[in-house]
Amino acid sequence: MANQRLFEIDEWKIKTSIFHKEHNRLQESLTSLANGYMGIRGNFEESYSGASLQGTYIAGVWFPDKTRVGWWKNGYPEYFGKVINAMNLIGIDVYIDGEKVDLYENEIESFDLELDMKEGILRRSAVFRIQDKTVRIASERFLSLAVRELCAIHYEAECLTDEAVITLVPYLDGDVKNEDANYDERFWQEEAKGASAHRGHLTTKTIENPFGTPRFTVSAMMANVTEGFSSDSYKTERMYAENRYIYEMKPGTKASLKKLIIVTTSRDFEEAELLTKGRELLDGVLQEGYEEARRRHIAEWQERWRKADIEINGDDELQQGIRYNIFQLFSTYYGTDARLNIGPKGLTGEKYGGAAYWDTEAYAVPMYLATADPEVTKNLLLYRYRHLEAAKRNAAKLGLKGALYPMVTFVGDECHNEWEITFEEIHRNGAIAYAIYNYVNYTGDRDYIEAYGIDVLVEISRFWADRVHFSKRKNKYMIHGVTGPNEYENNVNNNWYTNVIAAWTLEYTLENLGSISAEKRRRLGVCEDEFELWRDIIERMYYPYSEELEVFLQHDTFLDKELQSADELDPADRPLYQNWSWDKILRSSFIKQADVLQGIYLFNHRFTLEEKRRNFAFYEPMTVHESSLSPSVHAVLAAELKMEEKALELTKRTARLDLDNYNRDTEEGLHITSMTGSWLAIVQGFAGMRTANETLSFAPSLPKEWESYSFQINYRGRLIRVMTAEKSVVFELLKGEPLQMMVCQEPILLSGRYERRMDDE
Repeated sequence: MANQRLFEIDEWKIKTSIFHKEHNRLQESLTSLANGYMGIRGNFEESYSGASLQGTYIAGVWFPDKTRVGWWKNGYPEYFGKVINAMNLIGIDVYIDGEKVDLYENEIESFDLELDMKEGILRRSAVFRIQDKTVRIASERFLSLAVRELCAIHYEAECLTDEAVITLVPYLDGDVKNEDANYDERFWQEEAKGASAHRGHLTTKTIENPFGTPRFTVSAMMANVTEGFSSDSYKTERMYAENRYIYEMKPGTKASLKKLIIVTTSRDFEEAELLTKGRELLDGVLQEGYEEARRRHIAEWQERWRKADIEINGDDELQQGIRYNIFQLFSTYYGTDARLNIGPKGLTGEKYGGAAYWDTEAYAVPMYLATADPEVTKNLLLYRYRHLEAAKRNAAKLGLKGALYPMVTFVGDECHNEWEITFEEIHRNGAIAYAIYNYVNYTGDRDYIEAYGIDVLVEISRFWADRVHFSKRKNKYMIHGVTGPNEYENNVNNNWYTNVIAAWTLEYTLENLGSISAEKRRRLGVCEDEFELWRDIIERMYYPYSEELEVFLQHDTFLDKELQSADELDPADRPLYQNWSWDKILRSSFIKQADVLQGIYLFNHRFTLEEKRRNFAFYEPMTVHESSLSPSVHAVLAAELKMEEKALELTKRTARLDLDNYNRDTEEGLHITSMTGSWLAIVQGFAGMRTANETLSFAPSLPKEWESYSFQINYRGRLIRVMTAEKSVVFELLKGEPLQMMVCQEPILLSGRYERRMDDE
């Protein structure tokens, strides 16, 4: 159910000429910018008194909020980790003849806003009335990919009808708060500030916390490049620094200012060096100039697009959606900092605390493997390897052996404050193991297993072996008291997906233990007793199944529910989590996201086409897709089952989830980790790409609505272009050695260009 579409359809831009004040927060989310180091929502530079979520987020900067309340139980996390809103970097107050511009209050005559995805630049202009004068403002800004600490803004103001005194006040403001703060608490304290001609700086530090987690210091230094002003001044106040320029302008002449801001943090530099390093970086940018900084930034985006673009002919809405998702993903994370991961909201909002979830391993890894250098994905895996000791602490808190990776984390320790998530959604442990398999299977990097991967696999396996219990009555191993991927069911017994991925992890660990060095096995301390237990669990794991329906069951008692189709729901009730009580949701049969189908998707080669068809037909009608992660899994399976209409419907949903605000919550921030879903739906869905058993294969199809589609993938040192049209599919080896692969279940040797007619199938 699409709604609240604010922007026009354009294959490379998100643009509109209408200002929807009632949807300003949604607009701010959709025009967010980031560069992996920091992110800024699409807030206006000038003052805006209407509904707005002012947000600047620095990657890796967070705060441990209290979670110990009256119902705290043993094993609970000590704190709730949350991303915190950092200082307002972009602010430029504007005055016309002494009256402050406020686009919420001023009468707007025209408005243009565009996010250029090809160049990574946000542009905006507005013509409005103030004091009976007509004024035009325009801005352009980017967060540099070439100098990651740089935020650059080019701002202009002009009076179109009369002479006017225009005042521009570029500033830095550290007096900010989180929207989800308790009692408007502030997380920052002032450390230093200063201002001089054309310059200003501000340094803030997170307040002390009782948990001993690191405090962060963030310093911003701005330089303003402008001319034609009649006077200028500067000042500082509490957590604030500004420069002020007054221009006496005639009609048609512009007050123009370039605001350049460098952000340095204690994550990268010693606290005492922040201002010095900031000044050095800022001087370098000033020396090269705004235009050169802009050119270098655009060049970086061109290189990213060269590797990862997907072209679709015949569906402009989908084309825009897929490029938007790739743009926001690569804005959020591109593997340049192994200390970072990908939060569900990225750097666009505060929901979910801005931390790392299992989404990365299950959904982001496949796309990054194919569209970026292998080191990018390896860094995602190393992020978890470096948190292994913390994962062991998480398991120990629950009285269990091995390692339990957190549902939500910044530094490896669990920091989610909902018990059904923290204690029960243990399937995330399997996603960590699966990401290792996915990386090694795709890249062939067996050395990763010996050096890092086996350590993680063994400890996760020890957790599963301790977490299962043996049912003498059924002579089976079981896992009770869990929440599967479908969070609309809590505290269930024998969630099919959880049991499957637990047993698979034990199997994959045993397989790899046989290929590592004896020295490594000795250091891991694994013994034959463990091997025997793991083999027994694999052999006798219980998987709920309905003989009557011939489907895998979500859990033991799923069929005891009143089974209903989502088509029976009143549209006014959607999404359910905003309109129903949690009690009502838990008792319903409605599925938030793929659960059984998630397992079939991950272990696709283990199931027959008929098994996939039966389970899809049973579960998909009950699925409301109110998790952003859900549509892509269904789209891939629907495409494989030749259910073209359903596959296309779900592909469009995952591609335009935020642009069309399907789940009515995009104003809180974008669904970053689920944005890989549109890539998965095309490449794994319609193109049928698989890498089972270290063999690359494709089974392409073309939706009737499309004329063609094409994309490129990296695979084991090769760059391969895939082009699918109505009558043929073409594979072209652009780089690397010839590759033995499968196309429509037939082996080929790709050494240059290979074409196959679509009607050959």
